[in-house]
Amino acid sequence: MTHAIFEAAQRLAAQTTGWRREIHRNAELSFEEHRTSAFVRRILDEHGIPYREVAGTGVLARIDGRRADPKHPVVLRADMDALPIAEATGLPFACPDGAMHACGHDLHTAALLGALVLLQEQRSRFDGTVLGLFQPGEELWPGGASVVLKEGAFDGMEPRAFVGGHVSPELKVGQIGLHGGTFMASTDEVLISVHGRGGHGGLPHLLNDPVLATSAMIVAMQQIVSRNNYAFTPSVLSFGRVIADGATNVIPDRVEVEGTFRTMDETWRKEAHRRIGEVAEQTVAAYGCRAEVRIQVGYPCVQNDERLTALARETVCDTFGAGALAEIPRRMTAEDFGFYSVRYPSLFFRWGVESEAPLHNGAFVADERALPYGVAMLAAMAFKLLAG
Repeated sequence: MTHAIFEAAQRLAAQTTGWRREIHRNAELSFEEHRTSAFVRRILDEHGIPYREVAGTGVLARIDGRRADPKHPVVLRADMDALPIAEATGLPFACPDGAMHACGHDLHTAALLGALVLLQEQRSRFDGTVLGLFQPGEELWPGGASVVLKEGAFDGMEPRAFVGGHVSPELKVGQIGLHGGTFMASTDEVLISVHGRGGHGGLPHLLNDPVLATSAMIVAMQQIVSRNNYAFTPSVLSFGRVIADGATNVIPDRVEVEGTFRTMDETWRKEAHRRIGEVAEQTVAAYGCRAEVRIQVGYPCVQNDERLTALARETVCDTFGAGALAEIPRRMTAEDFGFYSVRYPSLFFRWGVESEAPLHNGAFVADERALPYGVAMLAAMAFKLLAG
């Protein structure tokens, strides 16, 4: 049956490609996906698929098989938001508005639409209920997934599984990447203000230099991972933004620092937050300065249920052939899909689009031949789960 789903997904390729291009052309930032949401609703209406709105611009579609089971649905999820990146692809359907689907969410949305259309056509061949979640705001804290859950979209339900996917420029078209267990890192934002006493750069002996204190603090912070963390626990502490708004001869009163902390262990995550605060405050104090540390707790780790991962391996082989299966390593990137995975049995897979440019880059161009693979993987997982 699942091989037939791939054939059906290939027949839908022209439609899903057209949908993807329309979404790409009208890229919208997190929690502002109004046109995208309206487009999704229009396609669902055309195919007689009922839905309701969630999390502002989100859409939750529903398909019932021969016997509905709304308490134990299979939830298929796609994110819809774009990034604040100026597109540099030169594509005829490039977005002109300073936003870009540089993370492939246009493909995710089109693939879920295609999967739901297939499932709607084949609903007499499975039992149970499938929910299709078009989620806003994956790219922006606190994450659309947390908003969906806070609204209680799945309260009273015991979902059989949450299934989501993400395009991968590292994989070839036709490859599906899987990793069981902890797959993606948690992510937290580290925001630090270092306060000192600024003044003339030629008279540093009269000042408490927050720029010097900040530089020492950033260097000292690197020892948190290398000396406090268990060596076999993946962790990253990186600082990507330092604002010292002085001049060549002016030392400012304050320096702002922003960074990210990521790991795959929740116990260590909490301990690291404490150590970040301690190291920041004590290091800058040695320079006569004061640190204000805020840690914006972000997404939890993405955890792939081992049983679902085994089922997904079987699904890939049955649907596309054994050569399509790619066993891939853990990733230090993060996904708000983690909010679902800590509550419900979940599977998050990668599907190849073999782009030369990486994700989150203005030159990222996905190979659209990959769309039927995303469509079929989502639909086939639903069939596998509802046939079991």
